[in-house]
Order: sequence, then C-alpha cells, then structure tokens
Amino acid sequence: MSAPYAITSHEVSKTYRSVNALDQVSMAVRSGECVALVGPNGAGKSTLFKLCLGLVPPSSGALGILGCDPQEARFSDVKRRLGFLPEQALFQGSLNAHETLRFFARLKGADETQNSGLLKRVQLSEAAERRVSTYSKGMRQRLGLAQALIGTPDLLLLDEPMSGLDPDARRNFFQIIDEEKARGAAIILSSHILTELEARTDRVAILSQGRLKAHGTIGELRKGLNLRPQIRLRADASQMRKLAKHFAGRFDQSVFMNGAAVLDCAPGAKLDLLRELMSDTLEFEGLDIIEPSLEQIFAAHTSGGGTR
Repeated sequence: MSAPYAITSHEVSKTYRSVNALDQVSMAVRSGECVALVGPNGAGKSTLFKLCLGLVPPSSGALGILGCDPQEARFSDVKRRLGFLPEQALFQGSLNAHETLRFFARLKGADETQNSGLLKRVQLSEAAERRVSTYSKGMRQRLGLAQALIGTPDLLLLDEPMSGLDPDARRNFFQIIDEEKARGAAIILSSHILTELEARTDRVAILSQGRLKAHGTIGELRKGLNLRPQIRLRADASQMRKLAKHFAGRFDQSVFMNGAAVLDCAPGAKLDLLRELMSDTLEFEGLDIIEPSLEQIFAAHTSGGGTR
C-alpha cells in the first residue's frame, strides 16, 4: 500500500488581478519524502507555499493539506502539524534563542521541553543565550529551522532554507532532513542551490511562469529530455593519441589533446561506448560518467518570467 499523501493539488490556480501566479498545478507529496520545488524568481513557488499554509485561497482547483482543505475552519488545528521556514526568517532581536523558541512553541501549543534539543540539532546550543540581533544570517536561518521543527510537524515547508549556511551547516541541514523523512514527515524544499538538491531529494517539481513544467525523480526527468551524458577520460599523451586514432571520424580530434577527453554520447549509446572503452585494445588512467545535471534539466524546462 502506498504511503498517504501530505499534499494533493488538482489543477490549482491562483490569479492576482490579471496575473496567473499559478496555473493548473497538479502534484502530490507523500509522507516520508522530500520534494525539491525549483524555479526561477517569479515562478510561483512562494504563492504555492501561501496556498498550502491557508494564507490565500486558490482561484480554482482543489488542494488538500494533511487531508484537509486549507480554507476549512478545521484547518486551524491541522496547522499545528505544519512547520514553515520563510525565505527571510525575521525574529525579535532583543530575545535570545531560548526565548524565541518558547514564544513560537506557545503560539503552536507545543511542548517547550523540546526546545533545547532543537537548538542542539541546528547547532545553536552555544549561542542560545545570545540576543538574536547578534546572530549572523546563517545563525538566524538555523534558528528559523529550529522554529519550523517545533511540535514534530508532519509537513515541513522550507523556503530557501540553505540561504547563508556554510558547508558544515548545509551538511547538518540535510542530516536533519533525512531524520525528518525517516520519522515520516513530508518535506517541500524550495532552493536555488540546485547542485545541493540533486542527490538529496526524492523528487523534483519544476515551476516556471506559474505552470508545473516537470515533476519526478532525477532519473525520470533525464529520460524525458534529450540530454546527452558525457564520459570523461584521463590518459597520458601516448594513450590519448591512441584513443584519438581509435575514435577518428566519430569524435572531434581536438578533445584528445590535453590529457582529459570528454566524450558526448547519445543517451541510448552510453553502455555500448563504455563496453568499447573497457576493451583490451584501449588504455586510460581514469574514467568518469557525467550524467545530465539538475541544472541542465532545470534550464531545459524553464525560460524565466512569471510572478512570485
């Protein structure tokens, strides 16, 4: 039996006057998975978050959040099961981290005894007594994540959560994401840092000009496009000459000049080329397979524009 869905949308649209911020978006997010929501500025990502939080109603279509329409009166109780990190996390600068989480826990009716553990998870324990006004951007972002985790939410909506985070903090962030998925939480993560998302999310939803251009795993999205994988070879000068002779007429000879050749191949020809390279007649020092990246997939599906 498939896991229950935390989010279901069917042809959801949102129009502001004459502008279509979202145009018939249909998608679903299962419990226990992380979906990356990507798109250029103005694609409609923040509008989708507002709809999921019940802040604005859709102009048309059907939206379900943890089994409830966000515009129903009972959604006020369902919202306690949500965690939200906005793109710009703003807090009262005169409060420290403990006081900040206490304030939000009381608003949510959540257990305040979890707050110290949340600050430890986001690596803010040592700065917990400092005023938030002294925090760097990355520290405020980590405090925002701790705030979103209050009450062990069943659905996390994270808008640019890695903004301002250093490499160590980003590693810790994705460790937290893995932990939240393991306990069954659903996560939508919006980010422009595509290289970080490629191996860390289960599926990707690409928005552009308010429309859902693509939705699936990285592998599924690659298959839907005619993007060419590459094979990178490393070899000394004599081996490169041998490779150039072997592939004469099939690859431009200039790619074999500098000790690291990059061979483009058709998606269906990759295995045949690899078998050929692994034959006894060819020699090289190293080989890497470079699949089309999320950035390439993103570029193939988007053209910019829209309204955020």
